[in-house]
Amino acid sequence: MQSVYTHIPYTLLWDKAPVDISFLFEQERPAGKHGFMTARDGRFLFEDGTEMRFWGTNFNSGANFPEHSHAEKVARRLAAMGINIVRFHQLDSEWSTPNLFQFTKGPRCATTRRLDPRSLERLDYLIYCLKEEGIYVYLDMMCYRKFKSGDGVENTVLMPEAGRPYSNFARRLIELQKELNGQLWGHYNPYTKLAYKDDPVIVMTEITNENDLFMSWHLGKITLEPYRTELAELYARWAEKNGVAYEGEPPGGIDFENNGDENMARFKSDVMKDYYREMMDDCRRIGVKIPITGTNWSINTAILEAQMATDYTDSHAYCWDGDQRRFTDMSMIRQRGNMLSSLSINRVADKPFFVSEWDEPWPSMYRADSPLLMAAAGSFQGWYGFTIHTYRYGTNEQESVTSKIGRDIVIGNSYYRGIFDTYNDPAKFGLFYHAALITRRGDVRRAEKTVAIAHENIAGPSVLDGPEHFKAYEMTPEKHRVVTELPGREHGSAADIRLGQRDETEWGAACEVLSDTGEMYRNLEKGYGYIDSPMTKAVYGFHAKGCTYALNGMDISVDNDFATLAVSSISDKPIASSDNLLLTAVGRADNKDAVYQEGHTRQADCGTGPIMAEVIRAKISMETCHANLRIWSVDNEGFYTGAVPFHYEDGRIIFEIGGEYASIYYLIQAQ
Repeated sequence: MQSVYTHIPYTLLWDKAPVDISFLFEQERPAGKHGFMTARDGRFLFEDGTEMRFWGTNFNSGANFPEHSHAEKVARRLAAMGINIVRFHQLDSEWSTPNLFQFTKGPRCATTRRLDPRSLERLDYLIYCLKEEGIYVYLDMMCYRKFKSGDGVENTVLMPEAGRPYSNFARRLIELQKELNGQLWGHYNPYTKLAYKDDPVIVMTEITNENDLFMSWHLGKITLEPYRTELAELYARWAEKNGVAYEGEPPGGIDFENNGDENMARFKSDVMKDYYREMMDDCRRIGVKIPITGTNWSINTAILEAQMATDYTDSHAYCWDGDQRRFTDMSMIRQRGNMLSSLSINRVADKPFFVSEWDEPWPSMYRADSPLLMAAAGSFQGWYGFTIHTYRYGTNEQESVTSKIGRDIVIGNSYYRGIFDTYNDPAKFGLFYHAALITRRGDVRRAEKTVAIAHENIAGPSVLDGPEHFKAYEMTPEKHRVVTELPGREHGSAADIRLGQRDETEWGAACEVLSDTGEMYRNLEKGYGYIDSPMTKAVYGFHAKGCTYALNGMDISVDNDFATLAVSSISDKPIASSDNLLLTAVGRADNKDAVYQEGHTRQADCGTGPIMAEVIRAKISMETCHANLRIWSVDNEGFYTGAVPFHYEDGRIIFEIGGEYASIYYLIQAQ
């Protein structure tokens, strides 16, 4: 890593957390004590009326099937960092070892109609461990299932994973999904002594991951037979029912890729709705009680309209462009239309909203700018939480120290997904303490005003057509609460903004945005932001030399040109009166000896562990009613490494970090 700043080795260990904040949420153990989660009146509520927000992570593929000792340690680690939900993702991926259908590689897996008992046993114990630690589960149904000829499916060699997009309508594929769902939800967990359908630790589920009828460009046109003919027959019946002129296929065939045609957009949306309703009805028949969504894209109006048949909306967003070897090294802070803009598209007034995937992945130098901004904006918007993509793809216990951030896995014979591992990354996962507190406690207050953005045409633009079509969402989620109004589904008075109409509001035209509560601020031109609430204060982004941020009761001056510095109370009192505080200071971090070329847009060598983090030098002046505080630096094993000098005057504690006892974490506690 080339940098003018001092570095320290700081790899987050796989089996422990440097600081433990789980005591703040002790009353939430075990998970499920409030009964099943429900979706009511646009809210997620447990049966006893408890409303809860979630901060968490995905477990991908092999990470869902750890050995028992590994599961126990990981569950404790997550709870210590404030995490209260894990999404089980890619359980069904063929390339994973283990997966739902095959525990080891070697024997030919001829069918996906049987679940492997050894894989299930490990999954069972992981669920039990998470439950005991107060951590809930988001259980995916179909993500990457590769249908096989032994399943009685035609043309499996050419069919993409999860049968995309044919699994949205093909009768055989739908019946196979129902069959598998029956096996999964009906499975009895001997450790929790409950079937999955009867266990309130599982709070959400989706029918199919990133799978719809509008993204066929990504997987090729809808041409695979006999499925295209099956879809054409559905179109003929739909056209007759809806009075659309249709006298058999035209000479060129039905243009299923013409998403700009209103009839085609409505047809596809209706097919997806029918699919969701059928799958949800079958899940209810099985006995699944929790909220169910369809899929999770912020792509276009028609896909969002299809989700109206489900219990809640869910979406994914990434600050990333490229692959593991070539990428655009962008900063979320400087973007007018960032992840928050695209996520807001999927938020409607009468359904809860959850973000089951987001990331600003390694090797971005600036990824430490995103966790707190995402958490703060989600709290401000009243979203129900986040799970980052991802924690890990496997369970190698040596990898966190001896290898690099992430691991290489080829999916679909295309690009490498190791860039998404976060579990040992101080620049991103290292900030999860504060993100969890912001989300779960609601450290950032809800917005005071709501802005409704109307979509007037179901065949409206796609986000893939360019950000200029969605300017109304740019920066708005950081100013006011945002809801999308779909055609014919208006709520209350006329919308404040019409999609496609240039947003000339004071925040849309400016290069800075302040939330209507005054607790969040972002400056695009200067590239920094702050959070200023009684329980959590933070500055993040790019810092000018000599600049001091004057927050309420706290002044922060950062020497580094890029860093995130956060202070949170880890008691039930605000910062000014708390006797227990956590300070985190992190910026750029990368593998030792990593080499980049072409302006940090191409990776020549990923390097090896340990992960080297820039030392953040800063001066903090903080109001406090405690004159007897001590400031301890904490290493990655949780040991105190030194007491940071300070002085107390006029009701403030004043100190500097980044000197002799440099670390990422500092505990500030009364003696």
